[in-house]
Amino acid sequence: MKRAVVLLSGGLDSATALAICRADGFEAYALSFRYGQRHEREVPAARKIAKSLSAKEHRIARIDLRVFSSSALTAELEVPKTRSATEMASGIPVTYVPARNTIFLSYALAWAEVLGATDIFIGANAVDYSGYPDCRPEFIRAFEQLANLATRAGIEGARFAIHAPLLALSKAAIIQRGLSLGVDYALTHSCYDPTSNGMACGACDSCQLRLKGFREAGLTDPIVYAP
Repeated sequence: MKRAVVLLSGGLDSATALAICRADGFEAYALSFRYGQRHEREVPAARKIAKSLSAKEHRIARIDLRVFSSSALTAELEVPKTRSATEMASGIPVTYVPARNTIFLSYALAWAEVLGATDIFIGANAVDYSGYPDCRPEFIRAFEQLANLATRAGIEGARFAIHAPLLALSKAAIIQRGLSLGVDYALTHSCYDPTSNGMACGACDSCQLRLKGFREAGLTDPIVYAP
């Protein structure tokens, strides 16, 4: 069975990407991060998801992106709430963490090279991506090229592939695909600004996109939202 590294945040998209990786016949090695995010509750969610979807191994890397971040996810800045679809689609939001996916994929690439794996899965989505530049197909293609230029394995003939199976799917389609593969979305956490007891706020961009996806899929989101 071929090995693959899967970036697993604990959210809806990455859980689906892990399920697709397993369905495609890979032995999955899940990688999550504690990077100083205010929504660190996603990390225990990732643990549950990795176990539920039979990841071969799950590692959590500790890095601190707060040292040079101006993001609302890693600094004392207000997380935008109740923005309209038009507002979410215009510009890069303050929840953007500089170079986050580049950093995460670099870690995944390093672990893949150690494992002798050439496949990396990421749950990036360019349809409901809220303006994040590192969720675009151009970025995925560019990083794949970098992976094959910047590693010993690549120089020696291995061909790395960055799989972004959700890239062109709507949130509703992602949910439907995940359910067909046995993803338990009650285990996932997507909220950028959860309450002190861990409930999703229901108003940040991530919550709104998630709720919209379940509505359009004709389903009820199984997680608990704050009143």
